[in-house]
Amino acid sequence: MRTSTVLRAAAAACALLLTAACGSDSGSGSSGRPQGFQAPDVPMHKKLGAGEGQVNIIAWAGYAEDGSNDPEADWVHPFEKKTGCQVNTKVAGTSDEMVSLMKTGQYDTVSASGDATLRLIASGDAAPVNTALVPNYRDIFRSLKNQPFNSAEGRMYGIPHGRGANLLMYRTDKVKPAPDSWSAVFDDAVRHTGHVTAYDSPIYIADAALYLMKTRPELGIKDPYALDEKQLGAAVDLLKKQREAIGEYWSDYQKEVSAFKSGDSVVGTTWQVIANLATADKAPVKAILPKEGSTGWSDTWMVAARAKHPNCAYRWLDWIVSPKVNAQVAEWFGEAPANEKACRETSDPAFCDTFHAGDEAYFKRVHFWTTPVKQCLDGRKNATCTDYARWTRAWTEIKG
Repeated sequence: MRTSTVLRAAAAACALLLTAACGSDSGSGSSGRPQGFQAPDVPMHKKLGAGEGQVNIIAWAGYAEDGSNDPEADWVHPFEKKTGCQVNTKVAGTSDEMVSLMKTGQYDTVSASGDATLRLIASGDAAPVNTALVPNYRDIFRSLKNQPFNSAEGRMYGIPHGRGANLLMYRTDKVKPAPDSWSAVFDDAVRHTGHVTAYDSPIYIADAALYLMKTRPELGIKDPYALDEKQLGAAVDLLKKQREAIGEYWSDYQKEVSAFKSGDSVVGTTWQVIANLATADKAPVKAILPKEGSTGWSDTWMVAARAKHPNCAYRWLDWIVSPKVNAQVAEWFGEAPANEKACRETSDPAFCDTFHAGDEAYFKRVHFWTTPVKQCLDGRKNATCTDYARWTRAWTEIKG
């Protein structure tokens, strides 16, 4: 696992991906979730032809490394040499920025997260992907294929890239007994007032909703991203109560590592890569997937509906999820790779075990980030749910 400044900066950029509001009514979700829109009729690329000489990419920092940050991290130049397709990368800091950039028609492919994928499909800015033109797709973990956050109406709209869970991290010398539940940051947060931390984004409301889904069944929450006004109100009330114990909300994960190392934070949400770095910095921490499960994220490479270089884009999709390259990206960035064979290519033999890459039972407990929309994603027909714009207003209210 790399602990360089570059890696830290890469994940810190990704940490911003949901900080901006999105009021789109396009639906999304995790496995088995109904979708709240009908995909427009956008043609799929039928045949792989000669490369056009270049490909314009929108990516999270760390996903398209060309050696400029670290000579050992370069999977762009080998791609260019192999295909003749020059890579032009635009690094985006938020999902909203990715959506806006895709609307310009200047980009061919994007590494979209689950809060952006369904918006891109519903707006007609992303085309269905012909997986037959991506040979390495066959080795993608089955549980990442044909999910509502990367497909619509039985068609894939991207190639899965990687995934991760939002975990509970705590200082082993300060939090006793060892927690096994999100109650440590909600109902029991008062025990550590001033030293509780939480992810700084409206999407964090889903973490509260997930906890309520397990602890207050009378609310009828079936999906943490499908909340009517009453359910949202319960989550907001819980988060306002938690606010009294919060010492700091985090978005920059370097600051979270420092806070846990100093003891300013002793319990809160985290990612596995942050826990690894905190441990490497000698902080006495442990990260767990609580008994209620967790929220999480999954990224997907999508092709623009108006791609000017579709043949190079398809070559990039196949390259970036090829076993060796997918392993390089996963280790550089700090995530579970999407290609099952990538686990044989990691420099750290224990990497995939650490990030639970092939642990399907583990990821069945993860509710991947999704854009809340007015059409209830849990399938309710007689209710109106709250959208992300409403969640954003609620988050402002929670933080005061």
